[in-house]
Amino acid sequence: MPRVESRTLLCACATLALFGLLAYISGGSSTAADTLPSGLTDREFWQMIVDFSEPDGYFRSDNFLSNETGYQSVIPTLHRRLRPGGVYLGVGPEQNFTYVAALQPKMAFIVDIRRQNMIEHLIYKALMETSQDRGEFLSRLFSRPKPAVLAPDSSADALARAYEEVQASTNLFNTNIRFVLDHLEKTHGFQLSAEDEASVRHVYRAFFESGPDLSYTFFGGYGGFMGMPTYAQLMTENDGRSNWSFLANENQFHIVQRLQKSNLIVPLVGDFAGPRAIHSVGQFLKKHNAVVSLFYTSNVEQYLFQDEEKWKRFYANTSTLPLDSSSTFIRYVLNSWGFGRRSRTLLSPIKEVVEAYNSGQVRTYYDVVDMSR
Repeated sequence: MPRVESRTLLCACATLALFGLLAYISGGSSTAADTLPSGLTDREFWQMIVDFSEPDGYFRSDNFLSNETGYQSVIPTLHRRLRPGGVYLGVGPEQNFTYVAALQPKMAFIVDIRRQNMIEHLIYKALMETSQDRGEFLSRLFSRPKPAVLAPDSSADALARAYEEVQASTNLFNTNIRFVLDHLEKTHGFQLSAEDEASVRHVYRAFFESGPDLSYTFFGGYGGFMGMPTYAQLMTENDGRSNWSFLANENQFHIVQRLQKSNLIVPLVGDFAGPRAIHSVGQFLKKHNAVVSLFYTSNVEQYLFQDEEKWKRFYANTSTLPLDSSSTFIRYVLNSWGFGRRSRTLLSPIKEVVEAYNSGQVRTYYDVVDMSR
């Protein structure tokens, strides 16, 4: 063989070996690039919500806001395990934005059994897309005039203090309701029903009446119900050193804002154990050669295990998602369930849980918690 051809063959073999090594280091994920869209049209976005979603379900409280303190504690570990990109799945309201800002997926799906949660995410979408900065966003969210003391580099603490000292405005509230509905229905062309419009007003009124003191369960303006954290407290948390909240600084706010403007944060109505939502997301991702990097379940699994069949259907659903060895569950475990530890956010590899389920090693919620660190 001529020396030039031999050298070319050696280079080609070395390149293939390098690709193999990189695939191994990255956790065995496919080396082929995903084909996720850089954005969805308004029609594609709304049709995805319609096609992927399930009927509205029931939960015992409104859940306008997360009740999970310490939820940022796992972010440093996730930074070491994961690279930016991939796909994020989550549940619930605003805490998803903090995980998105910190971990920077290409696309996010928020699956919640309550249609009201989808509506709340559409309110966030409208306000994020049309606000120049965090100060303007919070002014619209709480229907309070923007304090003159705020600057582009104001901390989350400064934002919280400033809006706690400003009175809510009924005129701003009425103007903002009309603005949000017009933006969703006329600018985007989303087909909200009369019930959806009523839900927009219901959710927005909670933020208007409580402002930064809003907590997980809304009771006519009373914040901090049963010691649960307020909006202000959750926005000013940190991982022990850094605050990764989507309101911590302008850069983190704009990471989420860019995804919103590209229609890449998709809120769906769906039961984790349901027949459509998770399956539809999985089919879409497989079509685009994309992998789920994170699945934030909050404490939904504890409720699924209260039904003999639902928890099984959830893990069967999860097994249909495209995963690799770095795909990770984020779950919140409450101390009231007798695990001998304080309430905290924990991680576990998704594939390990699915494999344990398939081999019969998962029988109770305790088994899942025991696999979490």
